Amino acid sequence: MNEKVQEKMDYALRGTPQVKLEERNLFLTTIAERIFFALTLTQVQRNGLYDEIIQTMEKEKDLQLFINGHLPYSTYSKYVKIANSKGIRFTITTPNYPTPFGLVLATERRAIDLEQIFIEDEWYERDMEEHRS
Repeated sequence: MNEKVQEKMDYALRGTPQVKLEERNLFLTTIAERIFFALTLTQVQRNGLYDEIIQTMEKEKDLQLFINGHLPYSTYSKYVKIANSKGIRFTITTPNYPTPFGLVLATERRAIDLEQIFIEDEWYERDMEEHRS
């Protein structure tokens, strides 16, 4: 059977293959090359907002906010309100795989390939340690 026919059959049976599936499972359906910041579950749940997230929402265009649906609404509502006021789309996703991340701020379509996408405070360190265990 020719390769193109086999490829079409595979798509028909299994659907279009997901690109970077492990990254998408980790980062709430987006990929690392599009991410400005990824906050852990505890970072989202703590009181207060991260200035880095707010400043990026104010400055950048073509953003999307990805939120872990396992979190209570009250813990991320402050970010949703700001996103709404800035016209930033948001998606609440309920991951089927373990992830330490509660919120991801990313571009919708373009790669930015930032070296540092984490805010490495005490909450980040704690969540990363728990996730490695």
